Amino acid sequence: MPSREQLAAQTDPATTALLTVECQEGVVGPDSALPELAEAAVASGALRQVARLVAGAHEAGVQVVHAVAERRPDGRGANRNARLFRAAGRLPVQQYPGTAAVRIAAPIEVTGEDLVVRRLHGLSPLAGTDVDALLRNLGCRTLVVTGVSANVAVPNAVFDAVNLGYTAVVPADAIAGVPADYTSVMVRNTLALVATVTTTDELLDRWRDPGAGAGART
Repeated sequence: MPSREQLAAQTDPATTALLTVECQEGVVGPDSALPELAEAAVASGALRQVARLVAGAHEAGVQVVHAVAERRPDGRGANRNARLFRAAGRLPVQQYPGTAAVRIAAPIEVTGEDLVVRRLHGLSPLAGTDVDALLRNLGCRTLVVTGVSANVAVPNAVFDAVNLGYTAVVPADAIAGVPADYTSVMVRNTLALVATVTTTDELLDRWRDPGAGAGART
């Protein structure tokens, strides 16, 4: 377990970015294409915790990056090499560019300083997107990963961040997956092996006061 001081060093606002993964209306909103996942994100409190972290990051000067998944109406450029992608193309709500489905979901607030990175392919918010280059240009060394889902996109983001040399931090109460109890299993048995696992309150305490917080679990 890293000490309070180690967590503070890892999440220095000057070198840390907060990533929200697919926290968009068409995924976690009331008209989601994936209602079970949307329900888990709301019922678990994860969506509210993401919103708290985003607000805290804004106050502390931590860069916020929103990763949004989109799909062209003609499907051009989208993956078709897995069951998940083929199923996504048949969902009643499509994540088309410019539609309500790809807007960041309430209660998360987006400011002018936030970066919104959109992708048309793949499973990861980092691989094949602008996120890595943007973070390096901003001097970021730590990536706090939040959002959905604990099944696919969140672990993809964590693994890619680690492979790219970032320190990954996961607030376990700010991610969600299906079934709901799968999230804790993923965190305990997989993400904790490669990321620093913490909570929303611990991160917010750290950003308010570098000496505050109860530490984290790795």
